[in-house]
Amino acid sequence: MKPNIVLFLGDDMTFSDCSPYGNRDVYTPHIQKLANEGICFDNMFTSTAMCAPTRQQLMTGLYPARSGAFPNHSGVYDGVKSFAHYFKDLGYRVVLIGKQHYGPDESFPIEYLGGRQHDSGENGADIQLEKVEPIVNSNQPFFLIIAQNQPHTPWNRGDKSRYNPDKLTIPEYMIDHSETREGLTQYYAEITYMDSLLGKTLDYVKQAGKEENTISIFTSEQGYSYPFGKWTCYDMGLKTAFIAKWPKHIKPATRNGAATQYVDIIPTLLEAVGKNPDKINTGITDANGKTEFDGKSFLSALLGKSNDHRKYTYGIQTTRGIYNGSEAYPVRSVRSKKYLYIRNLKYEANFYNMVTVKYKIYKTWLANTASEEELDWVKKYKKRPFEELYDIEKDPYQKHNLIGDPEMTSVKEKLSDELDNWMKQQGDKGLATEMDALNRQMGERNWKSHDQVLKEKKIKDKT
Repeated sequence: MKPNIVLFLGDDMTFSDCSPYGNRDVYTPHIQKLANEGICFDNMFTSTAMCAPTRQQLMTGLYPARSGAFPNHSGVYDGVKSFAHYFKDLGYRVVLIGKQHYGPDESFPIEYLGGRQHDSGENGADIQLEKVEPIVNSNQPFFLIIAQNQPHTPWNRGDKSRYNPDKLTIPEYMIDHSETREGLTQYYAEITYMDSLLGKTLDYVKQAGKEENTISIFTSEQGYSYPFGKWTCYDMGLKTAFIAKWPKHIKPATRNGAATQYVDIIPTLLEAVGKNPDKINTGITDANGKTEFDGKSFLSALLGKSNDHRKYTYGIQTTRGIYNGSEAYPVRSVRSKKYLYIRNLKYEANFYNMVTVKYKIYKTWLANTASEEELDWVKKYKKRPFEELYDIEKDPYQKHNLIGDPEMTSVKEKLSDELDNWMKQQGDKGLATEMDALNRQMGERNWKSHDQVLKEKKIKDKT
């Protein structure tokens, strides 16, 4: 009997903001229960810290530049296949409820149960979770994705009175200020609300008598929309929680340090249900003419038989096309177990997004740093050098750039070459790829960069 699959997505949730990953403040009993009954991966990464590229790389097993879904609100190239094709061919009912952020329909033939694409926190719940009951109670094996919107902003769901801002432990990657603390109470409350939805989902599976034959997964997607999280290639943007339970296959209460990426998830699940992922034609070639996945199965790590998978993980950020974004600010990265190398291809520009333009938190952080060193770090969010290099083991929050250290030259050159090779395989032309971003977005969008807005305002002020 083929196992069922449930994949529950957190939306814009920093990987460490739940109890299994070390946050003792936020209340996440159902995530913790899943961890107690399954395995936590400590080095899972998305390659893009934005919703649409992240979801589509997971669903296709392809990195964003190759699939075409590299800007936000974008779709894959015509002909690209997704998990829906592969699992339907295996007899699965493939269903999603909640936020989609994928396209075109031909590439994602998913049974859609409805839900909001963005949750304002008003007029009831963003998903009608009870709609999944008939799916989990049917006789057909199912692949079910719960794509609710939390804890994506606005943070206005859940009971924030549960959290006392004065008693929170402020992480090292944040500036301790009353506004930071107040924001965390809202953010944590929304995580707790999301956690309750995970609990209800898993209860539906248990009540249907399917728990023993279901692979149940929780993953946190990209980081939150505070500085150095979403829209970056730093660990707080790309690193994600990934917890999986599969009774009698996965040993409970275990952890694995293997480096894995979202593109590896579908190949892994295909192998888990008996399909060889190496035989899959994804519907598109890479720059070398190959049609297979970019991802590779980590089933041996999932089953606790290995602690190794990837030597490198990769990152790509397209700022062109995002709300309040820069005209162009492409970022690429490669990460080994010890080092993170980042290349800012248009470093002379300013990095703009919702954090720097609309939200108050960035200005608050700039005004309340405790030292010149800390101020320089916060300023780096908006203005960066061409290259960055970090020792992740010594500097987990990437505060100290080692790119100018002569002793790091060989490390930098090796990682730079690895990044060049990955970009070539992906057909990623760097700045030229960034400038094509608006052509990849779905729907009618009259986008203006923040640079253009400032230019128009300057002209208007002169007149």
